[in-house]
Amino acid sequence: MSALTSTGPVVAEPTTVPAAERRTTLPTRDADAPPPVPRRAVGRANGDELFARVGAWIAALGATWLVTQRFLPLSGVAWFVIVLLVAGIVMTALLSAMSTTFVEVRDRVAGVVVTAGAVAVGLALVSAVVFVFVRGWRPLVHLNFFTDDMAGVEPKAPFTEGGVLHAIIGSGIQLGIGLAVALPLGIGTAVFMTEVGGRFARVVRTVVEAMTALPSIVAGLFIYTTVILAAGVPRSGLAAGLAIGVMMLPIIARAADVVLRVVPGNLREASLALGASRWRTVWHVVLPTARPGLATAVILGVARGVGETSPVLLTSGAAPFITANPVGGAMNSLPLFIYTQVRSGEPNAIGRAFGAAVVLMTLVLALFVIARLVARPRRYRSRPPLRRRLVALLGATRSIRPRRTRSNGETA
Repeated sequence: MSALTSTGPVVAEPTTVPAAERRTTLPTRDADAPPPVPRRAVGRANGDELFARVGAWIAALGATWLVTQRFLPLSGVAWFVIVLLVAGIVMTALLSAMSTTFVEVRDRVAGVVVTAGAVAVGLALVSAVVFVFVRGWRPLVHLNFFTDDMAGVEPKAPFTEGGVLHAIIGSGIQLGIGLAVALPLGIGTAVFMTEVGGRFARVVRTVVEAMTALPSIVAGLFIYTTVILAAGVPRSGLAAGLAIGVMMLPIIARAADVVLRVVPGNLREASLALGASRWRTVWHVVLPTARPGLATAVILGVARGVGETSPVLLTSGAAPFITANPVGGAMNSLPLFIYTQVRSGEPNAIGRAFGAAVVLMTLVLALFVIARLVARPRRYRSRPPLRRRLVALLGATRSIRPRRTRSNGETA
């Protein structure tokens, strides 16, 4: 009996390939071969899944018609939609359970519920906007609706008389005052809570979160007692702007706090390591990085303040004429104008209220767009317009001429 033993590592001997065999072969394409079958994208539904999804909703539609129209006295669109949603979820779960696992069944049911919720919210928003436009388009076709005020105009007057110019000017002035108060205080509060910290910062964060749910009437009463009664300031646009600022302040501070906390700490550490102070780090690193999020915070604050009615009613009052002086007496606004016109009960006045609601939604949309454009990064703002870039690309394409090949193989 003998045993094989090795005292060291085994070294493979190098093999030499003949020169005739050292060649690179390029793949060739067969012209008679069938075209390649495209690969299905990851996560894309196949035929069975599409059949299960579509078939589930077709079966749910038939079951809903039988339940609401034949079996039970559930007439109306609302009951039809509710029963259809429940039947769709049940049918999706049943058809999915026939061919898939329980995990996929839960996934499909959850997808149906989330999609139905998104569709419901979108339909509610679209229906509200469309309803306001349908009810308020008649006064919008008259130019005087945007250039006149309601001084001396009765609620029964036709749409060719009166307008909302005084309310638009009042809303702009009051919103500007509220932003001048809430924007620096809100951003400063967020910077204090995020960058400074400490025990007092926790108290401030608790107060800000509590003020987020502050009723608007409480803010109006606060300004009424402290500014109008105690300080002696008359009911005017200034007091209304301060009340709107109180409503906007916690929204901006809370949203800006969340945005600043998302900024990576590596940026702060790198700035401090280069010798910058804490203030320069915040001003030149943290705030520019969080600029889009801060613009979103301002948008949320504007959306909360621009539609307030009760604090404006307590602190400003309604005036049917144009008041451009913030301390010159009563100043109207678009929400207050809508409130007073609807209260009159006259059809023409209610039509003017819906028209003012359309103007208010347009004004808010314009403010949102301006805020987003201001908050865009510099690299996007410095880019030329799309039309100029397309023209330059077309010119560069035309300047490229095809090369001509001579008979000897050289290019011209």
